[in-house]
Amino acid sequence: MQNRHETDPIITRVARSGDVEAMLACDAYAQAHASRGDAVRAAVCQGHCLVAIRAGQVAGYALLHGDFFGYGFVSLVVVAPGQQRRGVGQRLLTAAESACHTAKLFTSTNESNLAAQRLFASAGFVRSGQIEHLDENDPELVFVKFLR
Repeated sequence: MQNRHETDPIITRVARSGDVEAMLACDAYAQAHASRGDAVRAAVCQGHCLVAIRAGQVAGYALLHGDFFGYGFVSLVVVAPGQQRRGVGQRLLTAAESACHTAKLFTSTNESNLAAQRLFASAGFVRSGQIEHLDENDPELVFVKFLR
């Protein structure tokens, strides 16, 4: 039998200031690093944050920027632990594509983050390059999706 929450629709929209605390509550990194919360609050204020809602609860969020060499860039995708591998990340990336006004959408993750790499591949992103020396001994892999 399927869990009721798995059959509930996922709604994505631009995040509002009232969403921030619930967004940060589903993000273990944000709970340990105040700078993440500051970045999320700034992105929400600028309209650069998408939130996914399932069963009336924040299921995840993504930060979207339009300043990556003139293209859109998803700098962060966070999915609540209980919602992982249930379509939330995919829906956030689809919403980011819809909100992107450029011909290409980029994103990135550490080489060690295999879950994010699988998510990006399933969403149609392809490997574009690599950046060294951001995190010691864990290169940043860059991915792109051609939208237009």
